[in-house]
Amino acid sequence: MSTGASRPADIERASDAGSRYRLRDLFTPLDTLLVSGGDPRLTLDLDDRVNAYGCAPSPEPEIWNFASSTASTISQRAYDRAALAREELMHRCLFEEVEVAFDARCEGMREELRGHLQLPPHVDIVFSPSGTDSQLHALFLARVVLGAPPVTIVVGADQTGSGTAHTAGGRHFSSLTASGFAVRKDGEVAGLAGDSIAVPLLDHATADIAMRADADAAVMRAIENSLAPGRCVLLHIMDSSKLGWRAPSAACLDEIARRWPRKVQVVVDACQARLGRGRLRSYLERGYMVLMTGSKFFGGPAFSGALLVPKGLARSIDRIGAMAPGIFDYAGRCDWPTAWTALRSRFERRPNFGQWLRWEAALSEIGNYYAVPGAFRAGALAELASGIDSMIALSPALQAVPNPSGQAGVDDEEFAAATIFPFTLLRDGKLVPIADTSAVHRALARDMSNDIGGSAADRQVAAQRCLVGQPVRLERADGKRGLLRLCVGARLVTEAWSADAAQSQRNLQHILDRVADVLVKIELLLDGATAVPGKFVLEA
Repeated sequence: MSTGASRPADIERASDAGSRYRLRDLFTPLDTLLVSGGDPRLTLDLDDRVNAYGCAPSPEPEIWNFASSTASTISQRAYDRAALAREELMHRCLFEEVEVAFDARCEGMREELRGHLQLPPHVDIVFSPSGTDSQLHALFLARVVLGAPPVTIVVGADQTGSGTAHTAGGRHFSSLTASGFAVRKDGEVAGLAGDSIAVPLLDHATADIAMRADADAAVMRAIENSLAPGRCVLLHIMDSSKLGWRAPSAACLDEIARRWPRKVQVVVDACQARLGRGRLRSYLERGYMVLMTGSKFFGGPAFSGALLVPKGLARSIDRIGAMAPGIFDYAGRCDWPTAWTALRSRFERRPNFGQWLRWEAALSEIGNYYAVPGAFRAGALAELASGIDSMIALSPALQAVPNPSGQAGVDDEEFAAATIFPFTLLRDGKLVPIADTSAVHRALARDMSNDIGGSAADRQVAAQRCLVGQPVRLERADGKRGLLRLCVGARLVTEAWSADAAQSQRNLQHILDRVADVLVKIELLLDGATAVPGKFVLEA
């Protein structure tokens, strides 16, 4: 079992034989490569050939994708980009070493991502197999910048990925790393383990699902208590959560900067990528690190993580002294920017072809999204949000979870409109059990025409396979709640765009028609009167 302590000794063992072996890996089938170089969440089910989120490694255009808060099936466009990228790298490897060619391509991707996000050249980018891996990268860099092990405070701990509970404390979030090292889940990552504090956002004082009114005060208390013993803080803020929430407020962040300069390092969880490029730049200008992925809003294949690092932090990182040995299990040399020469020299040459190809696919989606005129992006998201809100409100089987008011600002750009639409499921006016919520989620991704009675039209709707956001389990004073999420992602906007305004309008209406069918399928699944005995059965 790896602890990371043995990895530095392996760095000098790279050889020409190893390079040839890695070149041979490029000839692996593309579908296999796309699910390689990640943790077990990417593993395909032996029967359905999909990962834990219901996504296949190759395009399935017949599936409707409304699951970008979780994961999306790769598009044909992105799949073709990955295939071409692999061919181009193979060609380059005929003339130079694999690691050299791969490193150059990773640096090219950094430049491409900066261009799409309109980031200045001094913003550095650390690639990773997932946003969860990037959280460990952020913790590692924060220890370097702050000069001491920080207390990690996670804002929105009840609405972030399940792995965050482990990574916040510098612990392994799975039993296998993306690099293939066996570890003990929740065991300490050597040199990174420390204290963490969870600040949930859910308000337990009301019957409704809503954000707590004292979120800012709770964050300030957590910081004060953590700094009191003379320690420093890594503040993990949320923009945005699984439900589309953001916290703490801008005013709270201003107060933190005024009261505790150089004692609190902020990292923004923007893994959902549902924020305007102006606000993204403002975070980096304030010296915050930013976590993001290409596999949520942008619709690239799961998983592809990145940590954006502002200039002020990058200057201190390359003067790093003692290393946390556990970090060697979570990164290879090519993950770090080429400018970080001292840090890179500590790591193995370990190209992660799966991670790279997933990012190639994601960059295709990101580029296509921002090629759409900004006015159309904003208008499309607003129109889709209005239509989805109305349909959820009209459905007797759904109860919407409203987005917090007053969060949108001028720097939200197109994200002034909601793009995640959470709701609970109702049957006879009562909330359904969590197990049933999960059952409905699974059934939506399957052809249920043989399990649902009713008319031919009903069976046609039941046959349609569709992905929606993975169920969110919320712990409340009155018990556990299960939510589903309809999500608008970049690919819907890209597919709707046309230079012909009338065609664009028809495309948007077509998307809303599909949403309506998804809601009808949910209602059919919840309607016990139409369930065929012995088939799809929910709890009574």
